[in-house]
Amino acid sequence: MEQIHVIGGGLAGLTAAITAAESGARVTLHEGHRTLGGRARTTDGPHRANEGPHALYRRGPHWTWLARRDLLGPVVSVPPLDGLRFRFRRDGAARRVPPVALLRLARRSARTAPVDADFRSWATGQIGEEGARAAANFAATALFHHDPGALSARFVQERFRRLASLPPEARYPVGGWARLVERMAAHARGLGVAVEAGARVDTRRLGELARTGPVVVATSLDSARTLLADASLTWESGRTVLVDLALRTRRGDAFVVSDLDAPGWLERFTAQDPGLAPAGEQLLQGQFPIGPDARRAEGAARAEDLLDLGFPGWRERTTWRVEALADGRTGAVDRPGATWRDRPSVVRGDGVFLAGDQVAAPGLLSEVSFTSGLEAAMLAVKAAGRRSGSGVDLNRT
Repeated sequence: MEQIHVIGGGLAGLTAAITAAESGARVTLHEGHRTLGGRARTTDGPHRANEGPHALYRRGPHWTWLARRDLLGPVVSVPPLDGLRFRFRRDGAARRVPPVALLRLARRSARTAPVDADFRSWATGQIGEEGARAAANFAATALFHHDPGALSARFVQERFRRLASLPPEARYPVGGWARLVERMAAHARGLGVAVEAGARVDTRRLGELARTGPVVVATSLDSARTLLADASLTWESGRTVLVDLALRTRRGDAFVVSDLDAPGWLERFTAQDPGLAPAGEQLLQGQFPIGPDARRAEGAARAEDLLDLGFPGWRERTTWRVEALADGRTGAVDRPGATWRDRPSVVRGDGVFLAGDQVAAPGLLSEVSFTSGLEAAMLAVKAAGRRSGSGVDLNRT
């Protein structure tokens, strides 16, 4: 069988490389950075923060795939006592229980929500205007978008239901997402995948690679648009301020503060994984979506509002703080009338396939990267088999 090239060493690229190698293909993984992981990287040093508040969802497609390959590793859920320290910001005050309207909406199947209506209008008809606004802001946790109510009702409700599920779906890889990336990379190498880190691929190099076999482009959509010289590779994403900080530990701090007055979320990740910060400290991560013309300071100010509500004296207790603006790097969002099928296709022609979190594939956040990586790899293997005239056993995936 011919060579298959995978460009990009994030979750989509690693999934594609493993899938292709398991099918018997010769695979080379090209990563422009010196380390693998993409947006699944974890900071080095005593404070191990992911790029945004990441979680695995146990009902997602990659949960079973990772577990079957013994790649899931140790994962933890929210300790029951910390689950009781969930706080909701409503009308500027911290509340211990969510509005009843949110609980009512969480029982509505996503299939009852129309694709071609906006979430705000549909949810208002279900639970009233105030409840709809709170539900949209709560759902922003998995959307990273400043106006979730303007998005497709089906799209938002699917994510809202999974966020509000009981018991919670969210699970957290111990040690941060870098540990998951390390296991996937080691598995890929064990299957014979050649990993070329620090090897940035440009348009000329892409053409050279494509002459030797199919190529899976598993980069951000912006990078893929430039690499493939294809102006059609666009899709809306979010714009959000990421805030990471460490505080000296204090009994009674909140576990999560969810902003129902505006999109925003702050979570104490050391509640489930104490090793993410030095002894005596706790690591907090949050994300605060802002509009296209807003400044980063707006999101940082909203973060401080939640810190005031859930973490008294946090300013004097802060030992480490980092802020960043994630613009167009938070996954696809669907407007009314659109579904994941309308996003850029995995198939780009001439033996080139696309994967990533803004590609035409179903799922929640990282699940889109996984699903598109899997599909792209299987299509690349078929294409390689046709070019070489050999049979391909896709059952191995």
